[in-house]
This record gives sequence, structure tokens and C-alpha cells, in this order.
Amino acid sequence: MAVQPAEVSTIRRTRTLAIDVGGSGLKASVVDDAGRLLTDRVRVETPVGRPPREIVEALARLVAPLGAFDRVSVGFPGVVRNGRVLTAPNLDNKGWKGFDLAGALARALGKPVRVANDADVQGLAVIAGKGVELVVTLGTGFGSGLYLDGRLAPHLELSHHPFRKGETYDEQLGNAARKRLGNRKWNKRVRKAIRVLRALTSFDHLYIGGGNAKKIEFELDPDVTLVSNDAGLKGGVVLWHD
Repeated sequence: MAVQPAEVSTIRRTRTLAIDVGGSGLKASVVDDAGRLLTDRVRVETPVGRPPREIVEALARLVAPLGAFDRVSVGFPGVVRNGRVLTAPNLDNKGWKGFDLAGALARALGKPVRVANDADVQGLAVIAGKGVELVVTLGTGFGSGLYLDGRLAPHLELSHHPFRKGETYDEQLGNAARKRLGNRKWNKRVRKAIRVLRALTSFDHLYIGGGNAKKIEFELDPDVTLVSNDAGLKGGVVLWHD
């Protein structure tokens, strides 16, 4: 039976609590089925170096004012499989290795939780779903996600792959390197990274996000697009699409 206009307002849409765990900030908002933010984004500094359970507690305090939600999506800066953290290079605590982040947050928040690499989640919000698409994030470190016809490939931690002069993408393009080098030299490295990644993946389109994407000062090729940092939250809805 067709829904009558007077009944439309009674239909409750799914509300997803989207959390972005970054090397410098913990961010969260509640989004609707279309990825639209239903609340203002909240943010606190990441307590880098603290044990995982303290960060879980910090996240629970952060999201408390956001109101009701039905499920939780988390973008995490490292390798994650089945909700369990394998690596967390920019959070500086050995306790992350093997930590069941999805389970800990589910217990703390009382809702089902899915966790994936933060660049992978950001890409889910921006890709077109055609061909080979690559997403990289420029922030505290360097993140990446690779997709084929809209399907996420197994996560490759390119951030720790050698890039130049014996150093990794993380070491050469992370925020510490940008501050040390200055924007001009950092931009030269970003330009070179795009060339290397093009040769490596033969991408049809590259999307660049993260807090430092706005610091890119050179003209990008038509198949390279800068994306909003809010994509890390909006991609949380797509993480629940099976």
C-alpha cells in the first residue's frame, strides 16, 4: 500500500553515528541515510599515546551530546580487520595491536559498530563506482584506499611503503614533514607521489582528502579531485551497505 503524505513524517530513518579517529583529532556526527549531517560535528584532540580503552572512553564522552543513533561507523588510522586493529602507527601505543575496537565501542555505546580504515571509509563517500579509483588522505600521516567498480579492495597500507630516499609516504608526506619542509617543498613531494601512484595503480580517478589537502598549491590534472574532510563522516553510512 502506498504511503500517504500525512504518514511520511512518521517514518523514522536510520541514524548513523559516524566517528573519525584521526592522529590529531577525534571527530563525530550523526548522519542520515543520504550521508547528510543531522548534528554539528564535534571534535576533541586525540590523546595520542594513551591506551585504547582511554580513547574509547574519550569517544563515548565526545558523542554523548549528539542524541539518538541506531548504529556506529568508525574510520580508524590503521589496518583493521573484522573490527580488530592490526596497526595504529600514528596513535603511538602498542596496546592497539589486536585490540577489538568494534567490540569495545559496542559495549560502551550499546549499538552495533563497524570499523574500517579511515581512508577506506572516506573513499566510500566520494567514489563514482566506475573503474579503478584511488583515495589518499593527507593529514597527520598518509592514508589510502583502492576501489574497483565501487568495491573496496583489500586494504594496502601504502603509508608504510618506501616512497623516496628510503623513507615511506608517511614520513615524507605527513604533517610533521610538511611543517619541517614548508609548503613549497611538501607540494613538490605530493606532486611526485601522484605520479608514482598513477604508475602503480593506473587509476581512472584519484581523490585527495584529509586536513592537508587544502594546502595543495599546484594545478591538478582533470582526473584528480580534492574532497571535503567531512567525507570521513559521510562514508560511515556506506560502510553499512552490504
